[in-house]
Amino acid sequence: MEYRQLGRSGLRVSCLTLGTMTFGGRGQFRAVGQTDLDGARHQIDMALDAGVNLIDTADVYSQGAAEEIVGHALNGRRDQVLLATKVRFPMGDGENDAGLSRHHLIAACEASLRRLGTDYVDLYQVHEWDGQTPLEETLAALEHLLQSGKVRYIGCSNFAGWQVMKALGIAARLRLPRFVSHQVYLSLQERSAEYEIVPSALDQGLGLLIWSPLAGGLLSGKYRRGQAPPSGSRHASEWDEPPVYEEDRLYDTIEVLVEIAQDHDVSPAQVALAWLLRRPGITSVIIGARTDQQLADNLAAANLELTTDEVARLDSASRPPLIYPYWHQRKTAADRLSAADLSLIGPHLDAGAAVTVEASRPG
Repeated sequence: MEYRQLGRSGLRVSCLTLGTMTFGGRGQFRAVGQTDLDGARHQIDMALDAGVNLIDTADVYSQGAAEEIVGHALNGRRDQVLLATKVRFPMGDGENDAGLSRHHLIAACEASLRRLGTDYVDLYQVHEWDGQTPLEETLAALEHLLQSGKVRYIGCSNFAGWQVMKALGIAARLRLPRFVSHQVYLSLQERSAEYEIVPSALDQGLGLLIWSPLAGGLLSGKYRRGQAPPSGSRHASEWDEPPVYEEDRLYDTIEVLVEIAQDHDVSPAQVALAWLLRRPGITSVIIGARTDQQLADNLAAANLELTTDEVARLDSASRPPLIYPYWHQRKTAADRLSAADLSLIGPHLDAGAAVTVEASRPG
């Protein structure tokens, strides 16, 4: 297992993280998974044995049940892992039972600690944007949790690029704590995060944690062109994440995945995960599984090496087009692009432009 620095923090996390959305199976999360306490203990054992040192959960997963299960499963070995949870979504019917207000953040953190059976969480993440609460209030509340010792690092999740930059700017101006990480959706099925989110993370030194790297199972190899979703799969239920906008491109990508997987004698899921692990700026990929067999397969992706040609084939099948202003920057600004710029524009440069960019770099 490879360990990577989480943003500009001193924390080192495994390149694979164990996700727990499948724990509990209450309410809408029943479509994702129904792992009980015994199953969770076994999956955590498997992850730790493979070298995983970060477990990610959220208060909203099965309305607190996932946190409770994680807490019981870690009883007696809390110090063996890094624990991350998230806050933002409704946890009650009251007007103040959701959002990123000081009131909700502090109350939700204390509730999460009780469910998890711990005195602190290593990474506390705001789960989604709250456009009605001032970021100054949110960041000040997070500082309070950090100073109290209940939280050790803070991160965000599902923010747009401008929202991340606004939060970091306010943190710098008011000398409030800055996010060390950003948890986002990115996969071969949907690469929109590469337009703004990945470059902002590279530029500002945020670690990227990737959720749903197999697109809710779409990249597992079970979904094929012209076939109905497999019985019992989440896409055969009312669960609609992630949405699919370009089916042809998805199935073109799946066909390449399957071909490469056959060449390596591994699953398409392993190939999809291995591709992500080599993308710019990514710190850790969050894997979750309904079964032990799926988890074991996903864990094996940490050791799968793809060739340059295989990566290029996957990129070609799945790469989104350059939208404005990036196509214009590719055409007119290729002589002065940073590493953050090149994470998106670089693959679209022709050989001549690429040489110009290399020659223009200092040193």
